[in-house]
Amino acid sequence: MPIEAKRIWEQMLPLLETNMTILSFDVWIKPIEPLDIRDGKLVLMVASEWGKNEVNMRYLPLIKGAMNAVSSLLTDVEIISADQKEKYVSQEETYEIKEVPIEAAEPLSINPKYNFENFVVGKCNQLAVAAARAVAEEPGTRYNPLFIYGGAGLGKTHLMHAIGNSLRASRPRLKVLLVSSEKFVNELVKYIGMEKDGQKFRDKYRSVDVLMVDDIQFISGKPGTMEEIFHTFNELYNSSKQLVFTSDRHPKDIPDIDDRLRSRFEWGFTADVQPPDLETRIAILRKKAQIQKHNINMDVLTYMAECISSNVREMEGLLNKVILLSQLNETKPSIELVKEALNDYSEKEEGEITADDVIDATCKCFNVKRDDLLGKRKTRDIVEPRQICIYVMTEILDLPLATIGNIFGGRDHTTIMYARDKVAQSMSQQKTVDDVNNVKNMVYKK
Repeated sequence: MPIEAKRIWEQMLPLLETNMTILSFDVWIKPIEPLDIRDGKLVLMVASEWGKNEVNMRYLPLIKGAMNAVSSLLTDVEIISADQKEKYVSQEETYEIKEVPIEAAEPLSINPKYNFENFVVGKCNQLAVAAARAVAEEPGTRYNPLFIYGGAGLGKTHLMHAIGNSLRASRPRLKVLLVSSEKFVNELVKYIGMEKDGQKFRDKYRSVDVLMVDDIQFISGKPGTMEEIFHTFNELYNSSKQLVFTSDRHPKDIPDIDDRLRSRFEWGFTADVQPPDLETRIAILRKKAQIQKHNINMDVLTYMAECISSNVREMEGLLNKVILLSQLNETKPSIELVKEALNDYSEKEEGEITADDVIDATCKCFNVKRDDLLGKRKTRDIVEPRQICIYVMTEILDLPLATIGNIFGGRDHTTIMYARDKVAQSMSQQKTVDDVNNVKNMVYKK
């Protein structure tokens, strides 16, 4: 089963399930097998010709709506029966399944959906976009390395893929490698212990013209990975090859990394991506709606933009839900549909942990008042719970240090770093471990 068809179908299933009865979903949708993607169509297989006719008659519009909500590249859905599979598969060439060799040029595909043309530029990201465009125009000569940092869902990965797509179009002979830090670590663990494959691993990453590593903060506390990144960095940089990194925080704020590596991350150009303002959020929603060929009223877009302010991915998820509901109801997207989508959204995110949850748990565990915890008091009975609270936030929430600082009365991010690191250093003491675990347990029991 092609991986891409399976991935898209798995993203569609939750949308279908929320808009059908349990019985209908279990009987008609769950047995469907995603077979392939061909000529822009998602090919789905059901057991019989009768089943195929029933799905086409009852659920095809719903399935198409879910597909449009999760992918702007696919144009249609084709339902086939199991007895058509042999003829269908026979049209394809047969390949022997082999492990992808370590020397493959691009283990992580560059997503063609992410380009500069569909990236909305605002005050929150204009510096990062300008730097990314400069790197795409003159790789290895300007802004090397380029280090883009910011919170989750703000467009860092989009910009990285946009650089890759731009280079593919303008300089197709360049070897461009985009990899997540998790992928890098996993390959390192798998291959570096073997002499032959270890050299292949190094050759793979040190023979490229452009190396882009997403979420580089995850190498924190991994000495072997940091050593390999350090030498790879030096090899490529000294050969005037381009390096691009993304992270959820500034290099100086990434804990437990080698100072040599930290300084190299700051050699070229460091650009941050901030949460978008209202005007930029509206522009983002409008652009994403246009990509899906939907003309949504400005009042509706504005309402959506006001509802979700900090995460572009969450905004896109809300937009997709509204579009799907409008297709199911055969009506135009409206504020009423946004409110309905927000209800579902709230239910889906009911278990999500927030900063308020951590604050409330800390107050209960230490019997302190919220105003004291977030305020300026510096007595020991307040400072210790405050530092524990900050530490737990950095452990279980995806928040920039500056955001946590604002939560705690506008404190500077260096103060937040100090509190976090102080607790981390005292985790060798059982009392600190117990305090941290008590707060976490209280959070997860909310």
